[in-house]
Amino acid sequence: MNRKNGMMYAPTHEARPVVGPGEFTFAAIALDHGHIYGMCNGLVEAGAVLKWVYDPDEAKVKAFTAVYPGVRAARNAEEILEDPEVRLVAAAAVPSERAGLGLRVMAHGKDYFTDKTPFTSLAQLADVRIQAAETKRKYMTYFSERLHVESAVYAGHMVEQGAIGRVIQVIGMGPHRLNAASRPEWFFKRENYGGILCDIGSHQIEQFLFYAGCRDAKVLHSKVANYNNAAYPELEDFGDATLVGDNGATQYFRVDWFTPEGLGTWGDGRTIIMGTEGYIELRKYSDIARSDARDHVYWVDGQGEHYEHVAGKVGYPFFGELILDCLQRSELAMTQEHVFKAAELCLIAQAEAMNLTPETLK
Repeated sequence: MNRKNGMMYAPTHEARPVVGPGEFTFAAIALDHGHIYGMCNGLVEAGAVLKWVYDPDEAKVKAFTAVYPGVRAARNAEEILEDPEVRLVAAAAVPSERAGLGLRVMAHGKDYFTDKTPFTSLAQLADVRIQAAETKRKYMTYFSERLHVESAVYAGHMVEQGAIGRVIQVIGMGPHRLNAASRPEWFFKRENYGGILCDIGSHQIEQFLFYAGCRDAKVLHSKVANYNNAAYPELEDFGDATLVGDNGATQYFRVDWFTPEGLGTWGDGRTIIMGTEGYIELRKYSDIARSDARDHVYWVDGQGEHYEHVAGKVGYPFFGELILDCLQRSELAMTQEHVFKAAELCLIAQAEAMNLTPETLK
């Protein structure tokens, strides 16, 4: 895993299969974002068989098959979509193309697992809602900053067990390193990536809904800006938002592309979960100037101050639960409505955001 490049964030863990050999087959289509490797790692470790891969870029397919040597390169997407053995398609397409691919996958009777953000417009979300209801297929999303982070998983268990009482606020910080020279052209086009709150902001809103136990929320305020990247006028390098949940819990989050070069990882992601009886702080990828290891959990409750380093101790249960959901038509990993609501709120936050770019304020 490249610690300096968030686009290639692809954690691994010991295999914890939930199915026997050959019981669950999936394929990968669209390798536009490096998160596809993390998605496939998680599914394979949970016992899934990766049978196919397809992307029109042969270089991407060659790199992919070098990592997963047993996978077969398909001639086109239809070869995968028409294979009755394939139960699920994992994809990391250009964000604006994710919904369209998902509609095709579900129309072929398969479940779909896309990288975040799952949509770049409310119209796409509306179309997918209809298709999911009609086909009874899943449209799941890889919210990696919770699902593929052991400290975030650990915090979820703590909240569920009532360790800090009722959650009343979640604060999220999601800084990322830009690495502009290594980014594809679509990354800098607003129409393609959807805006910073739509894109990496989706992680933060999903975490709020999960930790605070909200089924719905309202966006109170949101802002975006391009403060320091005039060479890429359609890029937003800063965004923040404030939300209130249907149960009264609140959220503030900030996302940005300002990770300094001196940081040893791609971003100092942090989450603070405040409850009525204590609070938890997650230092997900680093504990700056103290440890370059991942997954630090700090919390305070009625008994005192606590710390646990949970890397390698928790695992990533989402992937096994997703496989079982596809087989059993259950919702252990994540409900479909949760995915759609997180996506809807990030799209609303993006659409309503005040633009603070200096040129726009003149």
